[in-house]
Amino acid sequence: MDLHGKVVVVTGGAQGIGLAIAERCAADGARVAVWDLRAEAVDAAVARLRAEAQADVLGCVVDVSSMASVQAALDATLAHFGRLDGLVNNAGIVADAQLRKMSEAQWDAVIDVNLKGVFNCGRAAVEALIGSGGAIVNISSIVGLSGNFGQTNYAAAKAGVLGMTKTWARELGRKGVRCNAVCPGFVGTAIVKDIPQHLIDEMVKAVPQGRMGRPEEVASCVAFLLSADASYVNGATLEVSGGLTL
Repeated sequence: MDLHGKVVVVTGGAQGIGLAIAERCAADGARVAVWDLRAEAVDAAVARLRAEAQADVLGCVVDVSSMASVQAALDATLAHFGRLDGLVNNAGIVADAQLRKMSEAQWDAVIDVNLKGVFNCGRAAVEALIGSGGAIVNISSIVGLSGNFGQTNYAAAKAGVLGMTKTWARELGRKGVRCNAVCPGFVGTAIVKDIPQHLIDEMVKAVPQGRMGRPEEVASCVAFLLSADASYVNGATLEVSGGLTL
């Protein structure tokens, strides 16, 4: 995808799917701002992107659950690049438990990052995106479509992200800003490293393609939605799941 001249923010961009998205955007010519919570991870991601793509990359330490932190990162991004063309809301956490055992703290933590964090970033960036005629891609999950055992908080947040995506597509489409969502299925990232192999095998059995996805496969879809090739795609929910929900 041709992203030359574009400036893209990727939240949670220092690891996993977020890092793959940042790498793909940089490889496609974008200037990239990596927003993430841990300073050492941000520094490592920035160094990696600069070495791989010789790209103009900015790293910002951001807590997306805090509007003040998000606004500070946006101010730094605009000061560095002078514009903003794409926002990828990828930052997320898990704190799993069955409903009977889920604590209020577990609920609040996931909702604050995975749902409120998307609102905070969209709210902060919207005027800059209107100015450039940019695009938003929200990373939801197939769990937001179908629910998942032990993930009341995560499923609720990811379903909420889909609702926000459709609302923003309606509100901002007339302003020249597109907003779409991507719903990854089972993707091989660090988040699944502690899952026992027999459970992973059972998960894979449910996927018609017979394997887990790769972060790069999600990133390629995000790059498409950010690009001019998706100029008439707005309010869409794109599953990247190998057919898991069939």
